Amino acid sequence: MTEKLKMDYVEFYAPDLEREQGFMNAAFGWDFVEYGPDYRDIQGSGIGGGIERAPLAAPLIVLKAEDLDAALAQVRAAGADITREIFDFPGGRRFEFRAPGGTRMAVWTTAAE
Repeated sequence: MTEKLKMDYVEFYAPDLEREQGFMNAAFGWDFVEYGPDYRDIQGSGIGGGIERAPLAAPLIVLKAEDLDAALAQVRAAGADITREIFDFPGGRRFEFRAPGGTRMAVWTTAAE
């Protein structure tokens, strides 16, 4: 059976992380948790999100799966180009892909307890 993956997180990319964070706080009232010098977790935005210090790029939509391996197989079978195989990060695991129409997305799951 196909798992329905839901949008769970939006990742923004900005070369001037501090300026982007300041703008989002002033314009939208969002708060942030610092995860090192190059990443901020966005709090209070209505959906999970983060800002990474990186070259400008379109925001990355991140979907959530209960079974990441099954989701990878499902996305691959649907014709996606897997651009980054499953990797670990603090709090979970994820993979990234490009849909047949060109959209970049990712799928994640929480870390095993």
